[in-house]
Amino acid sequence: MRSAELQPEDGRVVTVVLLAAGEASRMGVGGRHKLLAEFDGIPLVRRSAVAALDTRASSVTVVTGHRHQEIEAALGGLDLRYVHNPNYASGMAGSLVAGFSTDQVKHGDGTLVLNADMPKITSADLDALIIAFERAKGDAVIRAASISRRGNPVVLPRSLYDSVLSLRGDIGARHLIETSGHPVVDVPIEECSLLDVDTPEAILAAGGVLTV
Repeated sequence: MRSAELQPEDGRVVTVVLLAAGEASRMGVGGRHKLLAEFDGIPLVRRSAVAALDTRASSVTVVTGHRHQEIEAALGGLDLRYVHNPNYASGMAGSLVAGFSTDQVKHGDGTLVLNADMPKITSADLDALIIAFERAKGDAVIRAASISRRGNPVVLPRSLYDSVLSLRGDIGARHLIETSGHPVVDVPIEECSLLDVDTPEAILAAGGVLTV
């Protein structure tokens, strides 16, 4: 991660907030945790963290919540920062606020927000978003887009941080992006890379193995 040849030429600092706090409610009552499902023998949350680490980003902060001890154990040995969202049951906004309240994010020029339930996302996909942010001189929202979806992962510029911190409830940054007045740049990403898994069936269909 962050080798010399990958450093941004314009000196802009991009951080990553990896969202791994949710209850995974669509897995069923008392169900297994989707982020602990294994793909090629690796827990999904760890795959996502490794993809984020192997990019141009300066740091990766993981927001934990539901079953946080098991999530952190699955991430053991990686160069990560952690912040716990005790209000994870109230929705995504709390996790965004927790992540954007950290010193790493506060001192960045932009933050890439990544949900941890995307088994096919790659470091190259994430770097494409970061590079687009650098080319926009840090003054645009950069979002991943495919034929059928757009908006996650997304890079938010520092000028939107205060707005993120004002989010409440079970909402993400989509409305904020659409009403911010900032330029929005869509970066084409392969459809398969943007797959997320919310149910046992989706995990199995994507090649995962349910564990705990």
